[in-house]
Amino acid sequence: MKVDLAIVGGGSAGFAAAIAARNRGLSVAMVERSKLGGTCVNVGCIPSKTLLAAAEAYQSGRNPNFPGIPRIEGPANFGAISEAIARVVGEARAEKYEDLVTYYDWSLIRADAHFEPGPVLVAGEEHIEARHYLIATGASPKLPPIPGLDEVDYLTSTSAMALAQLPESILVVGGNYVGLELGQAFARLGSRVTIVEALERLAPFEEPELSAVMEAALRREGIEILVGSQVVAVRRSQHGVVVTTSQGEEITAQHVLFASGRQPETSRLCLEAVDVRVKPSGAVEVDEELRTANERIWAAGDVTGGHQFVYVAARQGAVVVENAFEGRHHRLSYSSMPRVTFTHPNLASVGLTDLEAQQRGIPCACRVIPASLLARAAASQEAIGVIKLVANAATRQVLGIHLAAPNAGEVILAASYAIQANLTVDQLAEGWAPYLTWAEGIRLAAQSFGADVSKLSCCAA
Repeated sequence: MKVDLAIVGGGSAGFAAAIAARNRGLSVAMVERSKLGGTCVNVGCIPSKTLLAAAEAYQSGRNPNFPGIPRIEGPANFGAISEAIARVVGEARAEKYEDLVTYYDWSLIRADAHFEPGPVLVAGEEHIEARHYLIATGASPKLPPIPGLDEVDYLTSTSAMALAQLPESILVVGGNYVGLELGQAFARLGSRVTIVEALERLAPFEEPELSAVMEAALRREGIEILVGSQVVAVRRSQHGVVVTTSQGEEITAQHVLFASGRQPETSRLCLEAVDVRVKPSGAVEVDEELRTANERIWAAGDVTGGHQFVYVAARQGAVVVENAFEGRHHRLSYSSMPRVTFTHPNLASVGLTDLEAQQRGIPCACRVIPASLLARAAASQEAIGVIKLVANAATRQVLGIHLAAPNAGEVILAASYAIQANLTVDQLAEGWAPYLTWAEGIRLAAQSFGADVSKLSCCAA
């Protein structure tokens, strides 16, 4: 088979590239050995956020914020929730992936794939020769080398999404976004949850003020948290799994869930045969234009070891087509790329942290205000969270905006636009913000550079 573009991987990066290519009249062959949709649809974003939404609804019913609202009684029906998740996943996979193969009319080959010199992509019995190739095989959960791990039944973020019954207890290894989201979801549905994080705080790559809010919120919900503690051994017990930590604790749980990182899927591709370099992590090495050491082979998405977000993968897939077939030299900028942890409260960030600004030698000025200053917090009976604004002390340009608050994931888009537009704190402070919204917190944080915002009236200019 000869085509313009051959793609290995049927996730967001691969589909974005295939659509971009077909819109230009190019022929495409895609190879996928498993389900279409990649991590996001099948075992990541969509099922986990559906689980979180179910847990949020159950939590709200059990612990309503307002007086006068009766609490619901009885356990959650985890089987019914699992069926709903499977239905949502199936519909998303069909509408956003499977149906598009027919609509855009490209060749789909269901097989394992590897490269041979040429380059040629071998998929089952098919040998594919292409003008350009895209590696978009994604990443999978990474397991740490822990004694006893091969003797116990453990969970990953993938297998946790397939549980048929709610665990009585679960120990989560990893306190970053995956561990936090799944840990809180299972706890809210009724599991006894412990989170173990090797670094000194939860959400260790976010601002420390956000980490503190997150830890306090989870502890209030009954989640046990161990930070600065590593899992050094696991073993079976009659009650499930016993985990030994570096601090000497022995914790027994029905299940242990490893949410401690992901590794790029490259081991089966035989990339050495086509002179594509791979990093020690397994990630495909690419330049800023997403080209590998082989000028006809490109890579996009999680397999590159970069920002592991579905919207980044999709944008990269489209950029590969522009650069490969139009001779462009498009280099993506990630300076205004937002990220969200969908816990309650959300953690949402864009731009530089305080520490990152200092490390770059930028004179930094920061303000942190409690979300309780927002009228929305009082109206919603949710006085939880903080908003942190990082600015250049000399120019007052906004460098970063970081929130721990309800609906922060919705608010962060406005923050991303502010950074993309190179706004100053003065421009943010003078701009419009709708009253009684969480988004008003961005303007309030900007106003705090020149005023004591706790002493302002509602909507004070």
